[in-house]
Amino acid sequence: MSSGKNPRVAVLKGGPSAEREVSLSSGYECAKALRGEGFEVLELDAGPDLAIELEKHKPDVVFNALHGRWGEDGCVQGLLEWLGIPYTHSGVLASALAMDKERTKAVYRMAGLPVVDSLLVPAATARAQHPMQPPYVVKPYNEGSSVGVYIVHEAANGPAQLSNDMPETVMVETFAPGRELTTTVMGNKPLTVTDILTEGWYDYDAKYKLGGSRHEVPANIPPQIFDACMDYALRAHGALGCKGLSRTDFRWDETRGLDGLILLETNTQPGMTPTSLSPEQAEICGYSFGALCRWLVKDATCNR
Repeated sequence: MSSGKNPRVAVLKGGPSAEREVSLSSGYECAKALRGEGFEVLELDAGPDLAIELEKHKPDVVFNALHGRWGEDGCVQGLLEWLGIPYTHSGVLASALAMDKERTKAVYRMAGLPVVDSLLVPAATARAQHPMQPPYVVKPYNEGSSVGVYIVHEAANGPAQLSNDMPETVMVETFAPGRELTTTVMGNKPLTVTDILTEGWYDYDAKYKLGGSRHEVPANIPPQIFDACMDYALRAHGALGCKGLSRTDFRWDETRGLDGLILLETNTQPGMTPTSLSPEQAEICGYSFGALCRWLVKDATCNR
């Protein structure tokens, strides 16, 4: 958006995805911050009437605080392009690519970025037999926030006992041991690296419940690994065609040095809650939460 009078902002939140509650929290926090920055803000819970609501209220810009399917996979981005309303974060193609974990890995590979082996299989197959040699991970290929992640350990008696609400097709990937690292890219600049410390797997509760994880930021890791995270995150952001804000997650097996660093995924709609990683990194780099939200609004365009 051009400089001048503050635009009228519609914050999209909620929606029908598995990450609805997190999105409601993100949307609330972002709307509050934007009001503190002097914007006129409308909060919209994204439902089937979203296009009608947007036509009715006619915002100057949309702040996309949706997470998960429909809000993060190119669907709402396509609607906003159709309506001609400038919006934050990534566009249609980058959003769709990054939400599809298998296609994301194909893009990573073409960009020379390190990933573990993976394959897509029917959920019924993953329940009936080991699709690959344990240890491995089973998860939806098009959800975020560690929704529906199952780890099958080396000593497992049998395959994963997947819940009935898993999609018909799931991703199975080689388990990557080690530390959980993440880097946010803001515009075309990687911010810093966070080392995420938890008692176990960095699952949904660890991400979003207070006390679920501890963040060491900047991460106390060797300079070579720190620099590689910054470089890889920026390259992933560019290869996928991301805009605005993205966050790329890593696993690092420190026993293997640089060879032990692999990319897990890139988030085009990073969480914006009190426990979220990207706002924390932005603050370390001199952007308050309000300033980060303001920057995202000013960065908003169509044709992203």
